[in-house]
Amino acid sequence: MSLKTFMGGTHPHDFKKFSKDASIEEFPLPKKVIIQLSQHIGAPSKPIVKVGDEVKTGQVIAEAGGFVSIPTHASITGKVTRIAKFPHPIGNSQMAIEITGDGKTDELVDLIDDKDYLSLPIEEMKKRILNAGICGMGGAGFPTHVKLSPPPDKPIDTVILNGVECEPFLTADYRVMLERAEDIIKGLKILMKIVNAGQGIIGIEANKPDAIKHITSLVSDDANIRVVALKVKYPQGAEKQLIYAATKRKVPNKGGLPMAAKVVVQNVSTAIAVFEAVAKKKPLIDRVITVTGDIVKNPKNFKARIGTLYSELLEGAGGVTEEIGAIISGGPMMGFAIPTLETPMTKGSSGLLLFNQKQAKRKQEMNCISCAGCVNVCPMNLLPTQIVKATKFEDWEWAEKAGAMDCIRCGSCAFVCPANINILQYVDIAKAKILEQRKKAK
Repeated sequence: MSLKTFMGGTHPHDFKKFSKDASIEEFPLPKKVIIQLSQHIGAPSKPIVKVGDEVKTGQVIAEAGGFVSIPTHASITGKVTRIAKFPHPIGNSQMAIEITGDGKTDELVDLIDDKDYLSLPIEEMKKRILNAGICGMGGAGFPTHVKLSPPPDKPIDTVILNGVECEPFLTADYRVMLERAEDIIKGLKILMKIVNAGQGIIGIEANKPDAIKHITSLVSDDANIRVVALKVKYPQGAEKQLIYAATKRKVPNKGGLPMAAKVVVQNVSTAIAVFEAVAKKKPLIDRVITVTGDIVKNPKNFKARIGTLYSELLEGAGGVTEEIGAIISGGPMMGFAIPTLETPMTKGSSGLLLFNQKQAKRKQEMNCISCAGCVNVCPMNLLPTQIVKATKFEDWEWAEKAGAMDCIRCGSCAFVCPANINILQYVDIAKAKILEQRKKAK
């Protein structure tokens, strides 16, 4: 089997053994959820409920704050008890709506069963996707209806579903591909119809041979859909790298988007949400999340309600076997270290990762030894060493010329750095300063 890939990247151990064989479990209905108003790229949702209001599961509690935004729904039935700032999975505090229920009552509103959903007009399909509050579930959180609305002069001929899940430890998408492959394919067909794409590709890394075999068998009679087996390499699942590996088309740097290569990319879990929205009008109120790490007693893949606290998910996985040294929302490469388990999962929460004290201890940063390791692995062909130097000298024009704004934050550079330089931290500083200068210039 010929495996497709891209230039650059690195090879961290995948550590998927902890949870890959754990079938998806329905997590018990929580008594309380905290639903963030910013779970997506773009404007936060605007609350349309107030403290004291009774809400039902699936009810809209916040409307879209603009075109690049999505509505937000109650994930349990209960009463709105607070609208305030709460811990967010990216590590800070943001506005959210707290709903308190009884942990038993679950009145899901307005579901349908549309058998003829593929015959719906395209605008109706997009309307149902928007109304369901769907955003990318692979981590970036881009509103799905926006991705499915390319300009008329940017035709799309290919939809790629991202089943790569190249982040170490995470297995949520892997389990979804094994257990809900039929719904993934239904979602792919909806996406292909919306953007008028004649080709559908499902990209899966070679460390998931059973998923490759299973989905290949399901699409074997469909000439327009195929599975592409990809080399195990990080960040194989990044959009530009996935597009190149699957199609050999290049998306340009300097703000280039997948539509420039006539491609739309969606996560496999997002495809399921799209199917449920279009065929059933089901809002995005739950998702599969991996709770893992070698100190987690019973690593699990849970289907849990949006807004469930990480502390409850960890308790459902049996807790930990030794003292926690670090809490990571997401994977170890691109996830966020967060200060508390009293943080709610969002639509983009693919994993909760726990490290012990030894694993969490940061090695002392030393001076760059000019080995060029970071340059060799950068999948965007940037010069991380130059970005770091520019940031240290506070030369933001230099940092921008070195490609700071094109960095996809995959962390490959920091992973291979023998001097233990936290390159992503310098990149983040540079990006913030460049954006600040652009704002002042306007």
